[in-house]
This record gives sequence, structure tokens and C-alpha cells, in this order.
Amino acid sequence: MRQPSVNSARAAYVSLTLVVAAGAAACGPKDNDANGSGGDSTPHKGGTLTVLNSAPQSNFDPARLYTSGGGNVPSLVFRTLTTRNRENGAAGTKVVPDLATDTGRPDKNATVWTYTLKTGLKYEDGTPITSADIKYGIERSFAPELSGGAPYLRDWLVGAADYQGPYKDKKGLSAIETPDDRTIVFHLDKPEGEFPYLATQTQFAPVPKDKDTGTRYEQHPISSGPYKVVKNENDGEHLVLERNTHWSAATDAERKAYPDTIDVKSGLDSSVINQRLSASQGTDAAAVTTDTNLGPAELAKVTGDKELASRVGTGHFGYTNYVAFNPKVKPFDNPKVRQAISYAVDRSSVINAAGGSALAEAATTFLPNQKSFGFTGYDLFPAGATGNAAKAKELLKEAGYPNGLTVTLTHNNAQNFRTSPEIATAVQDALKKAGITVKLQGLEDNNYSDTVYNVKTEPGFFLSAWGADWPSGGPFLAPIFDGRQIVKDGANFNTAQLDATSVNEEIDAINKLTDLDAAAGRWGALDEKIGAQALTVPLFHPVYKRLVGKGIRNVVISDWTGVLDISQVAVK
Repeated sequence: MRQPSVNSARAAYVSLTLVVAAGAAACGPKDNDANGSGGDSTPHKGGTLTVLNSAPQSNFDPARLYTSGGGNVPSLVFRTLTTRNRENGAAGTKVVPDLATDTGRPDKNATVWTYTLKTGLKYEDGTPITSADIKYGIERSFAPELSGGAPYLRDWLVGAADYQGPYKDKKGLSAIETPDDRTIVFHLDKPEGEFPYLATQTQFAPVPKDKDTGTRYEQHPISSGPYKVVKNENDGEHLVLERNTHWSAATDAERKAYPDTIDVKSGLDSSVINQRLSASQGTDAAAVTTDTNLGPAELAKVTGDKELASRVGTGHFGYTNYVAFNPKVKPFDNPKVRQAISYAVDRSSVINAAGGSALAEAATTFLPNQKSFGFTGYDLFPAGATGNAAKAKELLKEAGYPNGLTVTLTHNNAQNFRTSPEIATAVQDALKKAGITVKLQGLEDNNYSDTVYNVKTEPGFFLSAWGADWPSGGPFLAPIFDGRQIVKDGANFNTAQLDATSVNEEIDAINKLTDLDAAAGRWGALDEKIGAQALTVPLFHPVYKRLVGKGIRNVVISDWTGVLDISQVAVK
């Protein structure tokens, strides 16, 4: 997930944590049989699906939601121009039409994108959905009081940089045209071949202007999906959804909408959630979670129980944990020092600190190890499983440090972040073998984010992580390595402060491609090119393990979100 502006940097880390803690992909329980334990495995309509979560479904307004946050609950209420393909594993990384008839029609330069809405689309009150409603929904996402969503539209739309939303500017965005009720046209500042991915985000959900209640809209947003909100208590702590009788499956090939009711209960401790799912008593038999992963101890218990093990989904979300360097701080301005650390890292000990091989896979690439990102399996500084101390010492000597050196590694003190003290200690122990003394500087959560993502206070050596807004190399590489995205007076995620013309130009060239498979190959090649500069040390890609209740049927978990797709779930 791309991390948003400085005002919501903390919220981004919460969202990242949810995705990392919650993700599960590639296959469901029973090795993709995914039908719970015993009895008829055929999904049926009816019943109540319970969702047990740690974090509330807060800011339940399409303008305010950062798409990767909140699991799949928002997609039950908010349809968008395009959506993710609701299939298991890699097949789920494809973008498909939702409200639109196709994934968009670009002009030859990919700077103008045109969509046509399907016929028969209706809100929960039976009124028709129009292109003007989608335009208005996007415009209100620019209002400062409705901030929190992904920032791409402000960057991509012509003339949108300073727009403050329809409450202050009645003229609206001229970059979005609606020549008729079913047509909407977007004019972009530069070519963006991945616009169909962006059109999956909740900011593209229609909002009827005459029903907009501003900051109170989240209490009763007008549904365009298969469910409507009938209760929203304590800012999403308890959310109840019931069927939208005006939703038509004939216009929606992606959402199955089996249950009659979705009851989302939040604010629960993660151990309590897993205990309840494990026991599966009463209504918990028809329960899932969209934000709670199994920890190492819980996983060990589950693995020893065949029935529980059959209810665990396993897989991946596009995410990389890594060591970040700031080359403007000595001695990290010396490439040989960065290379030495790259060789010295003991990924086995790091993976053990992250919970073991069942929960983490060694990473030698910045891009996640999935085809849709353009993954190219390079290893430019082969350290083996346990680090190459001898090669590291050799490089340190060449760098002018024959007797080793002392550095400080900054990390987050919070236990639930994978930039945690345990990971930092594993790195510290590995580098000691290469003659590098590492002093650890632990910061509290808020201070950590404010410090490491500010060019004025950024340390030279720290732990970081990045997740995908959609399954492509673009939102993975550009925010971290595009020199034009260096932010001097806000949240800056190009922590290497790399501003290389060749990299910037290649990012622009790839963005022009509307053939997403061809683009993926280019992203992979660019990842390897940047990787040669040793600006980061990839550590691991998380693996996710998650329980479902014994009465759950039709589990679908894609590589797009890494979160069980509750639009597909049926209850026994």
C-alpha cells in the first residue's frame, strides 16, 4: 500500500499493519477446496456472516477510504468503475469491469480514458446511477474534511493539484467530463497505462449529490453494491449490512453476495478473534476475519490439529520488508558500505524473528515475488541463507574500514510492526559477524514515522516496508525511487533520495504502456537496475495464515489484496 501524505502517515502505517497482519492469498482452506469442515460444500444463499476484527471500519465513506484498508467490507457497499477479479491466487490480480462495460478505452497516448456505464445500475433506493454521480464522488474526495483516500487522482488529473472539492469550488473538475448519463471521460496530466487499476479505488464509487451529507455521509452512505448499511456504531466498531434489493447480479459478475446479513464486530483482541474462530461456537461458526493473522504460537497449535489446519488460508500480499539507506548520511554515501551490509545480512535469523518460514519468505528483490509485479528473481549480493561475513569484510576494507565500523539502526518499538525490535536485533547480530557494530535506536510508533519519512530528520540506516496499492511494479517502485516524488516538506518515501534521469525516464516510458503484461516485464528489469545500487536490502516477503469458522464456504483469497474476499463467502 502506498503511504499517503504527511497528514495521514500514521493512518497509513495502521493500514499497512492491518494488511500485513491480515493478508491471506493464493489458496484457501483444504488446499483450495476452501469449503470448511464436513457437510455439504455447495455455497447457498442466506444466513448471517460474522466478521471478527481488531480495527473498526472507520471513516466508512468512499472518499475517505484508502482502498487496501478495511479488507473487503467496503466493496460490498461501494461499486467502482473497475474492480479486482474475484478469483484465487494469481488470477485475482487482474482488473475487470465493475460499473463500467470494460476496463477503459485509452487514447493513443493513454492520457484520456473513456468509460461507459452498464445499463440497469441502481442505488439502494432504486434511483439510477449516472456518470455525473461518479464524477461527483471523485470531486468530493478532494474536500479537506474528507481526506484519507489514496492521493493519485490529485497527481494524475489535469488541473487537480489545488482543487478543494465541490463544497468550496462549485465548478468541479474540468478534467472529468460526463457528456451523457452513461459516459465519463478522464483527462490526465501524463500517460498512465495503469489507470484501470486506479479506477478500482473507492473514490470511483458513485455518490448522489442530493444525498451527500458531508462528514456524516459515512453513517448512511448510499449503496451501489449488494449490501446497504443499516447500522454504524462508534465509527465503524459495529457495522451491520443487509441486502440491497435494487442490486442486480446481472450487472455484477464479481460479487456473489450469498449471506443475507453481514455483521462486522471490531475492537477485539487478536488472540480473542483467533480463539473464537478456532472454537467456532454458535454464530462464530459462520465467522471470518479481515484483519487478524495467526501468530507463531497460534500457528504451531493449529498445525497440530487436522481439523483446524483444514480451516487455514495461506498466501501472499504484495509486500516487502527491507533495510533502507540514506546515502546522504555517512558512511552510507559509500556504495561499498551498503554492499557490505547487503552481503552480511543473515536472512534466516531475520525470518525466524519475523515468526519463522511459515510466515516469511527470504527476499533478494525489492519487488514482491509475484508475476503481476514483474518479479525478476535476481540476487545481486548473494549472502546465502546466513550471510556472507567474509565478503562483507572484504568490501569494508575496500571502503576504508579495515577494522570495521559502528552504525546506528533505527527501528519501530511497536511489536506489531515488522520493523520491530526483533528484526532489528537479528540484523544487529548478523552484522557483528562482519565487524560492523550496530547500535539500535528504537522509536515509538508516531515518532518513528515522523522521523524516518522526513528528509530533514531521516537517519542513515533504518527498517522500512512497502505494500502495493494494486498488483503492479508502478505503485511499488515509483514512490520509492522516482526523484520527482521526493518530498522536501512532508512525508517522503523516496528515502534514498534517488533522482536519476534514467530511472525517471524509464518510469515514464512504462507508464505509457497499456499492455500490462509488457509493463510488468519492464518493471522487473527496472527493479534489478535500481537494486544494483544497493539502496535497500530486501529482507523478506510476508506469508499470511488465517483461520475461518467451520461453517464457512466458498473461500476465495486473491493475490491482489491478500484478504479473504467476503463478497464470495457463503455460510453453512
